[in-house]
Amino acid sequence: MKREEFHVSSLVVLAQPAQRHQLAERIATLEGAEIHAVSEEGKLVVTLEGASQRPIMAAIDAISAMPGVLSASLIYHQFDEGEVEE
Repeated sequence: MKREEFHVSSLVVLAQPAQRHQLAERIATLEGAEIHAVSEEGKLVVTLEGASQRPIMAAIDAISAMPGVLSASLIYHQFDEGEVEE
């Protein structure tokens, strides 16, 4: 048996309100990303899923660097380990 990790993080992204929908579409194209809410004020609720912490952190860095993003704040992170047959 091999041990496997599964990571889930949630974050709130504060975007310039006029760009919120374009940013939501762009963020949704990242692997493991899902948009759950977009407010008129420019707040986006995002979850990221991945096999390790590294791709989650890379996605947060990518989101933070997108034009129109004012901030990306990690709110929650959880990981589970399981065993899978090889």
